[in-house]
Amino acid sequence: MTTRTRSAAHWFFLVGAALSFTASCSPADPAAPSVDDAASATDVAPAASRLGADVSKSLASLRSATAAFHDVNAAIAAGYASPSGIPCVESPEGTMGVHVVKASLLDQAVRPNEPELLLYLPKANGGFKLVGVEYLVPVLVRNLTTGAVSPWFEMTPWGASYAVVTPRPSVFGEAFEGPMPGHEPGMPWHYDKHVWLWNTNPSGMFSQWNPSIACP
Repeated sequence: MTTRTRSAAHWFFLVGAALSFTASCSPADPAAPSVDDAASATDVAPAASRLGADVSKSLASLRSATAAFHDVNAAIAAGYASPSGIPCVESPEGTMGVHVVKASLLDQAVRPNEPELLLYLPKANGGFKLVGVEYLVPVLVRNLTTGAVSPWFEMTPWGASYAVVTPRPSVFGEAFEGPMPGHEPGMPWHYDKHVWLWNTNPSGMFSQWNPSIACP
């Protein structure tokens, strides 16, 4: 993944605050997707149905839970960061888009209907299109000498004096990728899983990169 420009201090704060918590807006009705967004969801439905009845049902539930976030303001009101100013991530393998995180979800739990990140694609004429979600679980390691448990922020892997505490998570029957280093300074080692819920991905619903979309 290409490097994003979110500051190291930003990630230190988000992960530290969320994991420390673990160891005001009135609710609004879910916003209906726009015509373009609804068309994308219709295109995705056949691919989801091929994953099996249980997974299809779970994805339908996730789609319902995130439908309001086609409206960026609804996502911000729900606690996700604003996508404005965050670079669109792409590579020769495809595109991920703009990642916006909800800091309060950065812990060791996987909540199928509450993804840690939303994936947006900037629109050429302004605004953002919701294309998918990403689940992210920070990797915790234990210092075998002191017993201290913490995230690992260095780009190089931990040595033999540390042991991984966090088991590989899964969601919808799919194991997360990782553990992998942070994609920018200050982002911890983590496991993640992408779900292309709102835009067809020819590489697969759960692939990291989507070659069918491109950053403007």
